[in-house]
Amino acid sequence: MNIPHTSRAYAAALGYTAIIGFSFMFVKLALIHANPLDTLAHRFTISFIAASLALLIARRKVPLDLKRLLTIVPLAIFYPFLFFTLQTFGLVYTSSAEAGIIHATVPIFTMLLASLLLKERSGWAQKLFTVLSVTGIISIFVLKGVSFETSSTLGIVLILLSALSNAIYSVMARKLTQKQPVLDITFIMSMIGFVLFNLISAAQHAAQGTLVHYFDPFMHPSFVWAVLYLGVLSSLGTSLLSNYSLSKMEASRMGIFNNLATVVTIFGGVAFLNEELAYYHVIGAALVIIGVIGTSLAGRSKSASRKALGRNKSKPA
Repeated sequence: MNIPHTSRAYAAALGYTAIIGFSFMFVKLALIHANPLDTLAHRFTISFIAASLALLIARRKVPLDLKRLLTIVPLAIFYPFLFFTLQTFGLVYTSSAEAGIIHATVPIFTMLLASLLLKERSGWAQKLFTVLSVTGIISIFVLKGVSFETSSTLGIVLILLSALSNAIYSVMARKLTQKQPVLDITFIMSMIGFVLFNLISAAQHAAQGTLVHYFDPFMHPSFVWAVLYLGVLSSLGTSLLSNYSLSKMEASRMGIFNNLATVVTIFGGVAFLNEELAYYHVIGAALVIIGVIGTSLAGRSKSASRKALGRNKSKPA
């Protein structure tokens, strides 16, 4: 069966959303046995091993020529390095609820940057549905009774910069995936995460004199399962899926799927962690889903109109 590229891109985006949504449960599980930096180091070690195996299975050469590295490294600096680093330290100074509200701005940042740097033009319907999706996320936390504390200003700034890093990555990846193979990009992203996070974590252990305990978390089976999910699916898998989606659809449309991941997280918590499902979860989730579907349909309609206009212009008079 021949599946259109657009449908495959949406399927990849939905897969990305589902994996990210469930990843928070595994992060919680991993953090029982390791600190945030160690968790990042170990998940990207697993991710790099998995990416290397993927290259081996695909019988591709390791893409480490200087020209390709110089092209992809800036992308990897924004994601995963800056995104996860800023997010990790931001959560030290602010609550996860506040972080959730701020992270909902990713689609807006992406839309603005895509318009400025990629000249992507979003119609009024796309903008309206994007704002609706963001409103859905914010409403969940506002109706829950979250208020911003002035003492968490540093955390807010760090999470905001984390969201901006995610948006910059989406815009850069949209352009880069048109020129470089998705697997090569993903391999180098995993490699950069592996090198940088392990260097930082090892340096911290060396300073504290605890380097001998670096691999202690792997003594716990629950940590092993958690870090396998985070490394193989949540780091490598989502990079492959998002890079593929960005090679086929506009960055502004892909950005909206970040908010859908929050909905998956909420319902995953209800299904697997026996967390409470409140009325504001349902209201917020409905707004997000309507926003995602509306943005996708509006984007498809606009793309179809552009193609039709192009065909009409190409016809001889």
